[in-house]
Amino acid sequence: MLIHPTINNLKTLKLFGMAKGLQAQLTTTEFQDLDFEQRLGLLVDQEITIRENQKLLTRLKAAKLRHSGMLEDLDIKAARGLDRNLIATLASSQWIQSHQNILIVGPTGVGKSFLACALAQRACRDGYSVLYERAAKLFQDLSVGRADGRYARQLASISKRRLLVLDDFALFSLNQDQRRDLLEIVEERYEKGSMMITSQVPTDHWYEIIGDPTYADAILDRLIHNAHKITLKGESMRKRKAGQPELPDPVPS
Repeated sequence: MLIHPTINNLKTLKLFGMAKGLQAQLTTTEFQDLDFEQRLGLLVDQEITIRENQKLLTRLKAAKLRHSGMLEDLDIKAARGLDRNLIATLASSQWIQSHQNILIVGPTGVGKSFLACALAQRACRDGYSVLYERAAKLFQDLSVGRADGRYARQLASISKRRLLVLDDFALFSLNQDQRRDLLEIVEERYEKGSMMITSQVPTDHWYEIIGDPTYADAILDRLIHNAHKITLKGESMRKRKAGQPELPDPVPS
């Protein structure tokens, strides 16, 4: 029997994993002792694996994560303030299934963005759609979208992602349009999706950053009451990587 037409037909049907697996079975001896059902099962498994890997690559590309590190790369000792048990719990991505949020705060350089991206990558691997945005850029893009007619489509695109990562929030006070944008995003995601926010500013001061008490109450009520809060401490990791000496931890008061 000529096998090449079968391989070509598999490719025509876009069963590239099965086509590749069949070629491997024909060119190696390790499969010769397997019966038909076992060899077919291996072909199906390879097809599923290739498709799942392609979906993961698509999710990661769409997420536009700032860092490519994984949770396995996380330096618990360097990123002080991390609770191993909490990180292990969050690594399951069950918090996304439960529509919970994560708030990561701490001084510059301690690894907030890296941790957020590592958790977001885990979410991608667990099958969730993710979008990473720097807060300043997101508000700027929405402002432009409001002017050129893309605003509604932008909000709709954001709302479709199961997880929105908002990096470097609260670096500046929000104006009226930005308050409205943030409320729209938070309201649309409430009990439907999850948010992960990083900030140098403690959450106690977010009320002042948002500005308007009515908006601040509405936004923070939806963000904070069902959120896991992580406070990172310590000297800047960027300084340590640059070879600068690390300052000792402050003595607790």
